[in-house]
Amino acid sequence: MQIESGMGRIAVLSVVCLALGACVSPVRANRVARSVAHEDLSRSAVTDGEPSWSTRDALLERGLFEDYDERPEVALAELHRIMVAENGALDLLFALSELSFLYGEEEEKREYQLAAAIYAYAFLFPESGGARPGPFDPRLRLAADLYNWALTAAFASEDGSEVVPQSGRFALPFGQPIDVAFDPADLRAGNLELHRFIPVAELEVEGLAMRYRWPGIGAPLAASTRPLEDANAGVNMVAPRLQVPLTALLRVSKARRTLVEGQPLTADLELHLAWDKSSVSIGGETVPLETEPTAALALTFSSIPVIQIELLGFLGRLSGLLAERPPLVSTTPYRPGLIPVVFVHGTASSAVRWAEIFNRLNADMEVRKRYQFWFFQYDSDNPIALSALRLRESLGRAVEQLDPEGKDPALRRMVLIGHSQGGLLVKMQSIHTGDKMWNAVSRKPLEELRLTDENRDLLRRGFFVDPVPNVSRVVFISTPHRGSFLAASRFVTGLLRRLTHLPFHLTRLSADVARNLDAAKSPFLPSAVDNMSPGHPFIMGLQAIPVAPTIKAHSIISVKGDGPPEEGDDGVVKYTSAHIAGVESERVVRSPHSCQSKPATMEEVRRILRLHVGLPTMTQVSDRSEPGVRSGP
Repeated sequence: MQIESGMGRIAVLSVVCLALGACVSPVRANRVARSVAHEDLSRSAVTDGEPSWSTRDALLERGLFEDYDERPEVALAELHRIMVAENGALDLLFALSELSFLYGEEEEKREYQLAAAIYAYAFLFPESGGARPGPFDPRLRLAADLYNWALTAAFASEDGSEVVPQSGRFALPFGQPIDVAFDPADLRAGNLELHRFIPVAELEVEGLAMRYRWPGIGAPLAASTRPLEDANAGVNMVAPRLQVPLTALLRVSKARRTLVEGQPLTADLELHLAWDKSSVSIGGETVPLETEPTAALALTFSSIPVIQIELLGFLGRLSGLLAERPPLVSTTPYRPGLIPVVFVHGTASSAVRWAEIFNRLNADMEVRKRYQFWFFQYDSDNPIALSALRLRESLGRAVEQLDPEGKDPALRRMVLIGHSQGGLLVKMQSIHTGDKMWNAVSRKPLEELRLTDENRDLLRRGFFVDPVPNVSRVVFISTPHRGSFLAASRFVTGLLRRLTHLPFHLTRLSADVARNLDAAKSPFLPSAVDNMSPGHPFIMGLQAIPVAPTIKAHSIISVKGDGPPEEGDDGVVKYTSAHIAGVESERVVRSPHSCQSKPATMEEVRRILRLHVGLPTMTQVSDRSEPGVRSGP
């Protein structure tokens, strides 16, 4: 009996507990981690491929939530009808944009992607007096992203790998067509034709520490270039493989009003080059353009055989198009009024090694508005004097072709920046040699040597130089002014001498010079590595000549470790070799020899460029560098 009584009480208690459980509120709030709450609140088509809360609300409020799940096209048509009846309600325009984008992407229907872009545009840019989202409305940025992504998809090629700018009448899911006008003149950039437009927002970038993205409106793209078949196209210095950053914009005329009135839509498809403008005017307001310069830069270098260029270029064994690469290239067409910054790479290197610093400088709008960036390319084991001559003549030729009447003062304020051997080439542009360089390498005057007239003239132009009149500032980075201890290794120089291959014209020069061994202080035509050996006559002659007083100079010196800089080196060059008197400033960077991508190096170059044009200079980063910047010797 006691057992039965106990079982009865348990049964009663169970019934009571069940009853109490049924009374627990179905609506409740639970505390979760901040990241979990944020993820839930920020869900959207842009972030995780799901409708945002505001769009879900709009569907539920109009009784279309289940309909969209079961019959999305019917639900979208009904939502469009309600939007028209409510005179272009903001919440419905946003919901239509997000849902059209999701459905168009899932079903690969570009008419819905185009509709998504139009809805987003109408949400973002009302006509005069129309309601608009507040500055803190999260839908504002989401709508811009929806517009950008939808525009990319709406004009994508069949395989989706490119965007194809075009005119035409395009069907839309809500019945109103849209007539899109596109001016083929937008495909011209200076003397280049743009083609193959790649959507860069979909790219993953590797090898660059910083990814710069200028948020705004429009589909960010990168375009390939090819010379125009036009006799009057002008000088073309743009790097042949450059991917040009630009933005596609679909400007929809009276989008919200036309949607509500049910009239045919009209729009202009525009292409805006990043080097020309960073914003546009829409409805009387200035709107930034979305651009992805870092992604375009990374795409530029993706197809370049860097190792082949650097190794074979150093050994003098490049062939075909690589051997014929232009010595001086630019990241933009010539732009009058902008000062050229010329980067000169070092031994067994290439322009690719400047990618990070260019990426950083290009992100500074004040720098970008005042400078254009050029890159010098050369086979880095050729004699330094002759590589320097090639740089000198390339600069002179560029100025003569770009500004034959001498009307652009910016071309007379050039800044040259050289790393390692490139710094020695830069120094050769900024000194008065007189006969000092020649006397350092020869026991006899040039006129007394047995040489062809062609080779005598070549040596004269290479060894008897004055400062390039267009250069007003130079920057030396990890430069072996007194030579490199690595170049002093007999094993290294002997091995390289067996591997390197001089071009034909230098082979002929070498044979001609060999007839004068009694005059030469070096028994053969030296390579660049020979030139940089601390005891070589060339480097000894060059180190004794100061930079001309008309040119301002700066040093950035890499030193490994934490010891006193004066006792250190970077694995290739000692501090005592890189340090020279007479510079405006000297910055020590704690780094191995290749320090171009170090934050301290990049910020110091940026400081110097801002100083050059009178802009406020910025606080230096430490990067474990010596504190501050040393001024003077």
